[in-house]
Amino acid sequence: MELKEKQKKILDVAVELFKEKGYMGSSVRDLATRLNIKAASLYAHIRSKEEILEWICFGIAQEFFDELQEVKNTDITPKEKLNLFIEKHLSVVLQNRDVTHIYSNEWKHLEERLSEFVELRKNYQQEVEQLISDIYRAEQWELRSPSFTTRFILHTLNNSYFWFKRNTESTTEITDQIRDKILFGLLGKHKN
Repeated sequence: MELKEKQKKILDVAVELFKEKGYMGSSVRDLATRLNIKAASLYAHIRSKEEILEWICFGIAQEFFDELQEVKNTDITPKEKLNLFIEKHLSVVLQNRDVTHIYSNEWKHLEERLSEFVELRKNYQQEVEQLISDIYRAEQWELRSPSFTTRFILHTLNNSYFWFKRNTESTTEITDQIRDKILFGLLGKHKN
């Protein structure tokens, strides 16, 4: 998805607006007011408010997929691969805090492309689940519920924007704490 310069500006302002008022609480008129243009003029650059939500949701989803593919293509130990996945996912969240907040909370308001987005999320979860299952197998760790473990890890990572925004600690410390909790607090017991 390649946005034109004006669309990027609209997206930036929309992210601020959606974060502040929520997607449903925001209107095209609100967006136009913040951009200091007439609402009718906005439609020269966007189809609808929903299109902006699509840009947000599909855009960051693509970033998550790109980072996951990079992790999968590395030739490192399974444990290092899990560590790298966590680090890369958190990096996307950290660089896109407000977008991640909207992605995590507002995606359900997609209408035209909702089923496509749900399928995209499902595919991502399955790829992460496969990565985690492979790591558990290679490390000979017991994995009772691959699906639950994956959902738990993704939920923790996707909602980490909350910690990065509200905590006064450095982002490195928060990233390290999240990674340590996942790596050492959730992985289960090693088989002897």
